[in-house]
Amino acid sequence: MVWRSSGVSWQGGAPRLRWAGAGGRVSPLPYGRELGFRAVGERRCSGARGNPCPLAAAVPGRSTGGRCAECARLDRAHSVAADTIADDPRPYRVYLAWFGPGMVKVGITGEERGSARLLEQGAIAFAWLGRGPLMAARRTEEVLRHALAVPDRIPYARKRAVRYALPPAEERARELTELYGQAAGVPAWAETLQALPCQVQDHAEAFALHALASSPPGHVVTELVAGRLVAAAGPDLHLLDADDRPLVLDTRLLTGWELAAAPAGHPVTVPTAAAPAPTCADAAAQAPLF
Repeated sequence: MVWRSSGVSWQGGAPRLRWAGAGGRVSPLPYGRELGFRAVGERRCSGARGNPCPLAAAVPGRSTGGRCAECARLDRAHSVAADTIADDPRPYRVYLAWFGPGMVKVGITGEERGSARLLEQGAIAFAWLGRGPLMAARRTEEVLRHALAVPDRIPYARKRAVRYALPPAEERARELTELYGQAAGVPAWAETLQALPCQVQDHAEAFALHALASSPPGHVVTELVAGRLVAAAGPDLHLLDADDRPLVLDTRLLTGWELAAAPAGHPVTVPTAAAPAPTCADAAAQAPLF
């Protein structure tokens, strides 16, 4: 049987693999589960906003977007980040997200989504700042981004590089609390948003990051992989292959492929690249995986 993945979603604080064109079907991803995928045919555009690509355009195997240029443009045109839905009546929240020491970003998310957006991004810890209308939240995001000198985006490679050796939860909370205090001192934004109290929430347990504590940075899979799931953060699945080598699979690479289950014990060879670390450069490698 062949399936098409829509990537990982976080429901109830746990990772699940979504399947395209399957009536919203999802597969739970419990830690310790054996995963194996075999790509069938050529990778095709995954479409936009839940609709298939009219051209079924071919896309590169290493594209994390998994969309052709036109579908990517359409998808972004309807996103919150594009500022094209200014009349959205739903409440939004502004947050501070912590990914590693000195690695904090400010962002917004729909209030109805709760912490799902933070889990999807792989935020180790976060704190809400305020809530209110979309455009007020967007303005606050921009004001605080400049006032606090923090970005609105952090590359996944940087997040992965520090995920294996994080400071204790108390230090994570302290850094966020200090930055929250600085944000609260920035004038004007609280006039348009309802300020929320500083309550740091930590995702280390949900991500099962304790399973990574004794594993050095391994390899990042650049196309497809199979192995035993030990932890997850955002779109990343942390796996151990048959040789107990730690690997990271960015599940955004799964979209657009027709996937079939890999036969038990059948070797699958995929390209990998050395996982980036703060003090070492990437190194390309080819590795047999199971």
